[in-house]
Formats: sequence, C-alpha cells, structure tokens
Amino acid sequence: MTSPRKSRDPKTLRPATQLVHGGSLRSRFDETSEALFLTQGYLYDTMETAEARFKGDEPGFIYSRFSNPTVAMFEHRMALIEGAEAARATASGMAAVTAALVGQVKAGDHVVAARALFGSCLYVVEDLLPRFGVESTLVEGTDLTEWRAAVRPNTKTAFLESPTNPTLEIIDIAGVAEILHGVGATLVVDNVFATPLHQHPLKLGADCVVYSATKHIDGQGRVLGGIILASEKFIADHVHNFLRQTGPSLSPFNAWTLLKSLETLPIRVAAQAASAAHIADALAAHPAVVRTLYPGRADHPQAELARRQMSSGGTMLAFEVAGGKAAAFRMANALSIIGISNNLGDAKSLITHPETTTHQRLKPEQRAALGIGPGLLRLSVGLEDTDDLIEDLVHALDKAATRRSAAE
Repeated sequence: MTSPRKSRDPKTLRPATQLVHGGSLRSRFDETSEALFLTQGYLYDTMETAEARFKGDEPGFIYSRFSNPTVAMFEHRMALIEGAEAARATASGMAAVTAALVGQVKAGDHVVAARALFGSCLYVVEDLLPRFGVESTLVEGTDLTEWRAAVRPNTKTAFLESPTNPTLEIIDIAGVAEILHGVGATLVVDNVFATPLHQHPLKLGADCVVYSATKHIDGQGRVLGGIILASEKFIADHVHNFLRQTGPSLSPFNAWTLLKSLETLPIRVAAQAASAAHIADALAAHPAVVRTLYPGRADHPQAELARRQMSSGGTMLAFEVAGGKAAAFRMANALSIIGISNNLGDAKSLITHPETTTHQRLKPEQRAALGIGPGLLRLSVGLEDTDDLIEDLVHALDKAATRRSAAE
C-alpha cells in the first residue's frame, strides 16, 4: 500500500475535503476509488517479519478480525472529521457502545448513565454490566445536580446520548465531563443524532465518542457499522485489545461502503437538517399536534444549550399527536411518502412509534418519566422534497384527526 499525494496536512483541511480524501491508501495500481480488500489474513516475507508484527515492533496488518486496509481507511477518515487521535470500527453501533464501556470496567467498578437511552444501550448499562459485578446508576441527564450526586470514588465511566433518543433532550456535555473528570472517571458520548458535523463531544470534554455508522454515516439503508473515537491512549488502554480478542469486526465490504458514503455526508446532512427545521415549524402549527420537539426551535426545553453545543438543529425531530396511540397509528398509517421504520439517518424519511418499538422494553413508568407517551412519534427526515414531506404529514394528520372526530 502507498499513501496519496501529500501537499497539505489533512488536519488543516475543511470537513467536506477530509470526507472525500482523508485516510486514503492506494495500492500499486493507483486506483481512484478506495480499494476493497476482501481478505482474512496476510503474508509475511519472513518469519522474522511475522514475529515483529505480532510483537508490535513493525507496522503492518496481521488478521482482518482486528486490522484490515479498507477498515483502516474508514477509521482514519472518521478520526479526521471527529478530531480524534484514533478510532476503531465495529460491526454495529451497539458493538461500539458495548466495547467502549465494557473495555473500561471490571468487577467492583461503577458506571453512571443518563436515563434517556436507546433501549439496547439501557440494556448494556442496566442489565449486562451488573452481571459482571459492575454497578450502574441512572440519572436525569439534563440535571447536573443528579450527575454530581451519582458519582462515587469507584465510578469508572459514564455514558450519555445528546440529543437523546427519541425526545431530543440536550445534555450539557461539558458540564457532565467536568463532573466525571473531577473523580477521575471518563465520559462516553453517543453522538449519532447530532452527527460528527453538528456536534463535537471531544472538544466539549468527552473522552470517547461512539456512532452507529448504520445511521447518517451510511445514510442509505445498506450496511451496519459502528465506530469508537478517542485519544490514542484511550483506544490502546480500553478498546484495541478488547476488540482484538472478542472480534466484533466490521467487514471490509461494509467499511468500503461507509467510506463512499462519507464523501456525501455533508451534502446529505445539510439538506436533511434544513428540511427538518421547516417540517418542525409546520408540525408545531398543526392543531392535531400537542408538542413538537426539535433542537433548532426556540421552544425546545434546552434551546439555549442546543445553540451553544450544536451548529444545527439536526435531522431528527419528534412530535406528539392528540389522541394517543390510536391517533399516532392512524396518522403514520396514512402517510404515503414517509416510511414506517425503526431506523434513522436514511436518505428516505422514516417514522416510528417509540413506545411500541425502540423503547417498548421499558416499563410504562420509565417511558412516562422520559416523556415517551402513546402519541409520540419520532421522525427521521430524509432527502425528499421538503414541501412533499410537509404535505404528506399534514394530509396524514388531517385524515387521522377526521377519523378520530368521527369515532367520537
């Protein structure tokens, strides 16, 4: 493998350029597109070379369970755009979350997490870690007082999403990081809703950032993937060996697909965010909508923090329709463009009912505490024409409201 032409430090380039060129490696064929290396293993010129690589004395690839040229290109490109020293890719977003947390802790340690978490993340914190002697405490993420009260001398790390899934609460990342660092603990942030373009947790004090690359990074509904980004020391101490020995590997094909997706990430996310802002305003004005949750609106509960912490309101929003679950189902079923799916960050607009899908494993009182009511719908805004999406939503809301009135 050879490196591309180097005329400028890639760290000095702007994000759109980094996402096209960053981390690229060329083979002896000097291909334009990144090469896809579908290989399990690698050959060594001599036994001495093999020994040196396994000892870490010589750079080079050993086995695709934990090192592959195509995967490495994806990792390097993501590290550039995130402003991280190092990155490790995984087979899915949940593999990234699990590795970032489990790799840090041992029996007797303590973990703090925001209560507002995706169901699978909550499982890792609340169910999985305690099986191995790691205690966990859940807090109201927007209340720094609760974070301060929760930390202990044995607190090892903490985990949060911001914006949260699905109610888009904004958590003060810098404030939480300061609290954790005060007791010698680390902070892991799931940044998937904000994307690496609209929020920078490492600059705000987080120690580690995780993504489900399945979402905006792919953005076209094709492959699964995840990535962990942090300092070289964090990756070396907590992540690399865990991934090497347990094997939640990202396939080279998925890495190649994600690399190509990164080239269009700024264009896609900018268009989706602009559309989401208009849609949020339209939904807020509709009489059948009880509340609209979008970080870019002035009526968002943490609007001022969102302006400080994020450069855009993002591509995601949530809204609650009058009439509860029945009305929410009628409304979603009446949509003709927007699809019903639990995925997000796609080029296609997608809607889901969190109470019965992504957060159904929570107890009713837990959902109520998080603001996940029966009428709440989460909308991931895609790349369709904004006016077509608004017309689709308004028509569905009107139809659902008419049917509700008739039923009453």
